[in-house]
Order: sequence, then C-alpha cells, then structure tokens
Amino acid sequence: MGRVEGKVVAITGAARGQGRSHAVRLAEEGADIVAIDLCENIDIVEYPLATAEDLEETVRLVEKTGRRVVAKQADVRDYAALRTALTEGVRELGALDVVIANAGISPVGAGRPVAAFTETVDVNLSGMLNTVHAALPHLADGGSIIVIGSAAGLITHYGPLGAMGPGGMGYAFAKTTLAAYVNWFATVLAPSGTRINAVHPTNVDTDMLQNEAMYKVFRPDLEHPKREDAEPVFPMVQAMPIPYVQPIDVSHAVTFLASDESRYVTGTQLRVDGGAVVNAGK
Repeated sequence: MGRVEGKVVAITGAARGQGRSHAVRLAEEGADIVAIDLCENIDIVEYPLATAEDLEETVRLVEKTGRRVVAKQADVRDYAALRTALTEGVRELGALDVVIANAGISPVGAGRPVAAFTETVDVNLSGMLNTVHAALPHLADGGSIIVIGSAAGLITHYGPLGAMGPGGMGYAFAKTTLAAYVNWFATVLAPSGTRINAVHPTNVDTDMLQNEAMYKVFRPDLEHPKREDAEPVFPMVQAMPIPYVQPIDVSHAVTFLASDESRYVTGTQLRVDGGAVVNAGK
C-alpha cells in the first residue's frame, strides 16, 4: 500500500468502467482523485453512457478508502470546460501529479453514418489532447501522464469498414494516433522529468464491450445477439484463452505508471492485451 501516497490524480471518464477502477485502485494506494465525467449520453453512441449517479458512486468508493475526491462534470471535447474542471479540482486538492486521459466511446456497427467516425475521433483523440494540454499548466515537474489507448490502435488493418463500421475505424484511428503522440511528446517533456506513457488494453469487461452493437460485431449472424451469444467468440481476439480483461487488470498497469516505480519510464506503449497484438500478427 502507499505506492502513490500523497499524489493527486485527475481521471477523465471516471464515473464507471475503467475510469472508476483506476480511481479506486489509486485511492487505495494513497492518491487523492479529481474524477471527471460527462455524465450525459452522446447521440451517436447506442449504449447508455455514465450518469451523475455513477459519478457519485465513484466518489463514494474513493471516500471509502479514506482519500479525498473532487467530482466534476465536463465534456472532454470542450477544452474550456475541461480546463475549468481541472483548475477547480487542483485548487481544492492543492496539486496535480498524475493525469489519466481515459474517457472514450465506441459507436461500432456496419451502416452507421460518417458521424460515427468524426464523433469518435472528437472524444477519443481530441478529448485526450484536451485533457493532457489542459492539465499541463498544473502538472508538477516529474509528473506522470497516462493515456488509455487500445490494442485496436496497434493492430489496425486499413481496408473495407466491415462489421466495425465507421465508428470502429474512427476508434482505431484515434488510438493509433495517440500512440504516435506519446512517442513524439515524450521527448518534448523529458527535460522537465515529466513522463507520458500509453496503456493499450484488449477488450475490457465494461459497458463499452457489453452492449448489443458490439455483440453484433462478433455475431453478425444474429439480429439481436446477447452476451451469452458473443462470449464464446470474444476469445478469438487474444492469444491467451480469455474473452477479455477486467478493468482492474488495466488499473494495475496504470498504478505502476502513476507511481515512482516507473520514474524513468516514458514513451512506453504498455499492452494489457492477453496477446491480442501478437495474435493479430499470425
């Protein structure tokens, strides 16, 4: 315990899923949390997004660890709103040591409009850039920036849209580009001692995966596939015989990169993917 004792960590997409898991795990290790989430639906996304009640639950779980938490509702696409949320959170908690750009959407499916691509890029790429850039003025030298990518961004094959549709293509484009951003920006930040790294999970057992639109990608033969229909097919993505990883598996990697254990680790593309990337190369 205490691997990030006394640090202040800002996390986007913190109301549920991976973001909540990161917040609670880091709080367990001694961090105070600025938890940011939109808490509204986005029309292009077929599955419900997190709510204000979800964000309140994250607050409750963090407070249960004995750490402080400030919750803010802000859209990562809105730089001014995000900057205000971070400024207010830092003012209340006194510092900022780590920022985790986690917020994301995945409106997959064949036949979706072009907006599925553009809005995915707006959230998953522009939102990530907004998060990092709005946090930089507050981030102490020697701080840690962690962006949540995806194995999909490391195994992209250009060609027909297929079952993933324009949203899936936008998702892969955004995650591929943020991986390149980490590589370039790490050199710029290095003289200050500030680090930037990416964590690339395979499918994670969250609402982003567990919804009918995603089930249709894996079971296009069914009109209304359910979880039990897709579960047997999920393992095809990974080399290891698993359907997906759990949010806590990603949080363990995030905790390492947030802690001083990784003080000389920067520009890293850390995969928590069950061998999905190497499996795709076969």
